[in-house]
Amino acid sequence: MTTDGARTAVLFDIDGTLMDSNYLHVRAWTTAFRQAGITVDTWRIHRAIGMDNSRLLDDLAGDADDAARAAAKDLHASQYAELAGELRRFDGVRPLLREIRDRGALIVLAASAPPHELERLREALDCDDLVDAVTNADDVAEAKPEPDIVQVALAAVGVEAGRAVMVGDAVWDGIAAQRVGVPFLAVRSGGSGPGELRGAGAVEVYEDVAVLHAMIDSSPIAPLLR
Repeated sequence: MTTDGARTAVLFDIDGTLMDSNYLHVRAWTTAFRQAGITVDTWRIHRAIGMDNSRLLDDLAGDADDAARAAAKDLHASQYAELAGELRRFDGVRPLLREIRDRGALIVLAASAPPHELERLREALDCDDLVDAVTNADDVAEAKPEPDIVQVALAAVGVEAGRAVMVGDAVWDGIAAQRVGVPFLAVRSGGSGPGELRGAGAVEVYEDVAVLHAMIDSSPIAPLLR
């Protein structure tokens, strides 16, 4: 909420931004592709994390037949479920979300995870009391880097693009935010470098959300707060 009384919002990606989960996805996809008989280098899997699963499969397993691709998708889901006990919230998440809420801005988890994955993420995140709205894969036809999730997140709290920022860890977050006109703040906790994040439109890059919290009054979030 700014001094003019308008509603403002901070949109957060979850995987790799609020939760230390990207490398669990890498492990799950690596096993899934191997068991489905599809050869994919692990570094390529890492660079695709955060992308819509269908597009990830197109990019990484486009030459595989439909049966192998379907098997890989199902195997990823089962492998990731087995790793769910290793999900960990990054340090500094709750203090950052609490300060944003206390200072008048709304918080949206702009997630594109399937509902069953999102349920596990929200349980491990344990921040529902600080969140105003949550999106999931069922809300849109295509997830990031398409802008649909960002648009749905804004609509969920009735905030215009110019009165919001998006915090994420992947180039796909930046591309999606740019397409809607929402400034993109990046964190490096998902494993992407500052150069590629800035190349995806990041106006600022922080090590992680704890550093973002420490610098909140000099960050692009500050104008959205009272």
